[in-house]
Amino acid sequence: MPERTAATGRPRRRRRWRAEAARLAEVVALVGLVVTQPLLDVLGRSPDFFLFHRASRGDVLLLVALIALAPTLPFAALGALALLGGRVTRTVVHTLLVGLLLAALAVQVGRHLTPLRGVPLLLVAGGAGAAAAAVHRRWRALRRVLRVAAVGPVLFVGLFLFASPASAVVLPEGHGGAAGVAGAGAHPPVVMIVLDELPLVSLLGPDGRIDATRYPNFAALAAGSTWYRNATGVSGWTPYALPAMLSGRYPQRAVAPHYSQYPDNLFTALGGLYQIKAEESITRLCPPSRCEQAASPQQGIGVLARESGKLLRQLTAPVDSRIDPEDSYREQTAAEAGLDAAEPVPDDPKFRWDTLDDNQPARFAAFLAGLHPADRPTLHFLHLLMPHSPWAYLPSGAHYDAPEDLPNDGVGWVDLARARHLAQLGYTDRLIGETLRTLRATGLYDQALVLLTADHGVSFRRDWQGRGMGAIDHAADQVAWVPMFVKEPGQRAGRVDDRNWEHVDLLPTIADETHLRVPWRMDGVSAQAAPRERTDKRFYDRPGQPVTITGGPPAPVPLPAVDPLVGTRVGAAPTGGSATVANRAAFDAVDPSRGLPALVWGTVPDGVPDGARLAVAVNGTVAAVVPVVPPDTGGRRFAAFVGDDRLFAAGANRLDLYRVDAGGALRHLDLS
Repeated sequence: MPERTAATGRPRRRRRWRAEAARLAEVVALVGLVVTQPLLDVLGRSPDFFLFHRASRGDVLLLVALIALAPTLPFAALGALALLGGRVTRTVVHTLLVGLLLAALAVQVGRHLTPLRGVPLLLVAGGAGAAAAAVHRRWRALRRVLRVAAVGPVLFVGLFLFASPASAVVLPEGHGGAAGVAGAGAHPPVVMIVLDELPLVSLLGPDGRIDATRYPNFAALAAGSTWYRNATGVSGWTPYALPAMLSGRYPQRAVAPHYSQYPDNLFTALGGLYQIKAEESITRLCPPSRCEQAASPQQGIGVLARESGKLLRQLTAPVDSRIDPEDSYREQTAAEAGLDAAEPVPDDPKFRWDTLDDNQPARFAAFLAGLHPADRPTLHFLHLLMPHSPWAYLPSGAHYDAPEDLPNDGVGWVDLARARHLAQLGYTDRLIGETLRTLRATGLYDQALVLLTADHGVSFRRDWQGRGMGAIDHAADQVAWVPMFVKEPGQRAGRVDDRNWEHVDLLPTIADETHLRVPWRMDGVSAQAAPRERTDKRFYDRPGQPVTITGGPPAPVPLPAVDPLVGTRVGAAPTGGSATVANRAAFDAVDPSRGLPALVWGTVPDGVPDGARLAVAVNGTVAAVVPVVPPDTGGRRFAAFVGDDRLFAAGANRLDLYRVDAGGALRHLDLS
């Protein structure tokens, strides 16, 4: 009798394990749709994410494995715990898990197909998940479909590894780029700086010239070089724009900005004759045979997993978010990277808080340290993610913190974004000044071909903020037109050239200036040749799909009018309500060497109408006047930027908030 019981028990156990395996397969399929597919899709289209963090092949493979497997483990653990209960318990737990995952999937689908956002979308998605779970419980066909779909994560991983642009980072091909042919003539040193997300209009004063008051070092460079005032980038996206600049070809394919995909570029053209010192950021166009790039401490599986987690929260949130990993890239400071200070130069400026050396981007510090004459012609190349967001610096170089999810568009928010961009541009000007001083101190300035430009701009026009096609259609002057300065060896006087420059002209121009022949066909036209006859521009939001842009050098964009209250001292004022400041405690003990609370954000009671004006005062001086706006996704109804670091002092600082009435009178708000 015992033997027969054991014999009949084995089939029962097998059936039970098969049932549990089927349930697990359903969970695997849903996790793949909710997590693995959307995350690998975005990362697969963002090879620059891995290049910026200097991810090795092993790092990428481990991250992909984590994305494919780790999200399933908590659900599998719950299913395993349910085995301790009876059949009813297992069924209920599984149905709840399926409903939860289907609701999460409904959030993503609803955000793409409906106008619902926030709590309404969550409620609808929750209802859809509950209904779908009920159907799943009663309809066997749905369960069978999910079990077959369990192969999905494997397919998603395969697409990432073999078909996505990021595959070049994991499985690079050969990198035998063609070398340029040296011609007769001198081969001067080349110093090339590519800034990021810098529209030309941000540098212009009211007279259409470089604003020498706000940006004295850009103005100094313009005064001694040729300013190609009608210069445009070829794309609003660095992974397409920068390879076009360095290859002389318009972007035709959505591939990684990697030497395996662009074997013929500036580095290979000059590499046969020139020594290459390249500081790239989100590209890897210089092959190992030409130059090795220093490893960054911002690398490894830890940072990849952390940033991927942030991206997943964006993807699964019930609110709109701009999925562009590049928006989170922040240059490490020299101090964070543990780099020695750059070589000292005469008259090294000391900023208000003496933060240049501390807050100087590590990539810039390494570039600066290498700027000295050499026996062999040398290319000094720097792609610096400045003044690109995230905006974190005042013009003095002082650092400040800000929420990562602050909106960049809408009433109030777009003006705040532009003010922060311009402040970081002021700090970028300081870095350019440091570069010019170093070049002059080492004697390279007169000897070298010096080029400074940006890969693309960005629009700060309300409702069309950013770099996408909407911004191109409505604010091309801010997205496409960028600064372009070329100082020839020995050049002293500045001049302006309004030829139709496109950034595919960069490499042909460098080749002519260095007396090298580039052995491949280029779309660009050298500045030493006759200008191109057509006056329109080619711009690529997507590779292989050129958009025609018309127009010439952009007109200046006026700065927002400064409220008359800004800069005034505030005396006693009657109390007129309350407000909540999220970072209020940051004012209690300010350490300028660690940063300043230059951004103030929070909320006001619902009774305060949108459009009401708030004055923010630091130590008794009004620093900003901002509008109250509808709550953003974080519940914030105001944010104010304090761009003048002279208002702060070390130690305790006083923060006051006032409501400004129609006549300009102030009512003090109690802060919490």
